[in-house]
Amino acid sequence: MEKILVLIIGAGPAGLATSGCLNRLNIPNIVVEREDCSASLWKRRSYDCLKLHLAKQFCHLPHMPFPPNTPTFVSKAGFINYLDEYATRFNINPRYNRNVKSAYFKDGRWTVEVENTASSEREVYSAKYLVVATGENGQGVIPEIPGLVESFKGEYLHSSKYKNGEKFAGKDVLVVGSGNSGMEIAYDLSKWDAKVSIVVRSPVHVLTKGIVRIGMWLLRYFPVKLVDRWCLLLAELRFGSTSRYGLVRPKTGPFMNKIITGRSPTIDVGCVGEIKSGKIQVVPSIKRIEGKRVEFVDGNTKIVDSIVFATGYKSSVSKWLQVDDGDLFNENGMPKRKFPEHWKGKNGLYSVGFGRQGLAGITRDAQDIAKDIDSLFCRRCMNKL
Repeated sequence: MEKILVLIIGAGPAGLATSGCLNRLNIPNIVVEREDCSASLWKRRSYDCLKLHLAKQFCHLPHMPFPPNTPTFVSKAGFINYLDEYATRFNINPRYNRNVKSAYFKDGRWTVEVENTASSEREVYSAKYLVVATGENGQGVIPEIPGLVESFKGEYLHSSKYKNGEKFAGKDVLVVGSGNSGMEIAYDLSKWDAKVSIVVRSPVHVLTKGIVRIGMWLLRYFPVKLVDRWCLLLAELRFGSTSRYGLVRPKTGPFMNKIITGRSPTIDVGCVGEIKSGKIQVVPSIKRIEGKRVEFVDGNTKIVDSIVFATGYKSSVSKWLQVDDGDLFNENGMPKRKFPEHWKGKNGLYSVGFGRQGLAGITRDAQDIAKDIDSLFCRRCMNKL
């Protein structure tokens, strides 16, 4: 058993940010990561054309802004380089190939059992503080659809497995999901001359990067409802009425909707133009699948060769946090309390990256956690004097 003050589970942006903040305060910590690299979601499970959806000033990690010459909207490769440089600057050295099997609180400490998948050895850590940094995107979700598994004759995959549309050229492809991933993948497929349809199951706000950037700046000075009104006016001027194309807007504005539901507005990269031109077809929810025939809830059918599910992720925390003695997570592996009270539980248990606030939220969580552990750590040291 290896004793450590702070154990951080996960070496994505959330884990790196927390370790970086702790290292600046000289607080001992270890980061364990199940994959063989840091930021595996970005390096291994994201499509080639991905860019940060928000301007760079809203996306940097603590204590390290992007260099001045960085493009306003950072590319996938640029962000990966930034994360690697962040780990180097703050001397973060995750232990890779560590798959957490269980974590429980006993006798004042957290016991975490880990499988070293590279050596097949079992490791046990004993930590005073446990930081869960696996985030909301632990495992890709593919919804249960009648006929998908047992009868579909084509290829289906989660968006985390999609790289680009090269192999789909000339094929009929159905994209399920109208969030950022779904819209961007549909647009990318159309550029590779695939015949694309996109399932839009619920109302969605579609804005441009510029409108979102303006909105986030205005939120510093004006109420969210007023900012929503202005942003919707700009969106109307940019896109016209989108409901006629199957893109119905929610009743609440984009930023208020984010606060209430946690769902961010979809940032258009050109997909709306393809929809308006008829190159991408909008369809409703899927009812059932038989062979390559997909039936939709409106009774229409379509023959497709492939399906890409841009249907989000779910937390994997409940698989290994056997008993939540920290009173922080619910049965779905998400914090019981909403932002901004989501990051701290009991018995030294913390979460980072679960507040549905993007990279800016990760930065706030990491700084709050490091500050809290520092105050508790200093208090313990004083008590020993």
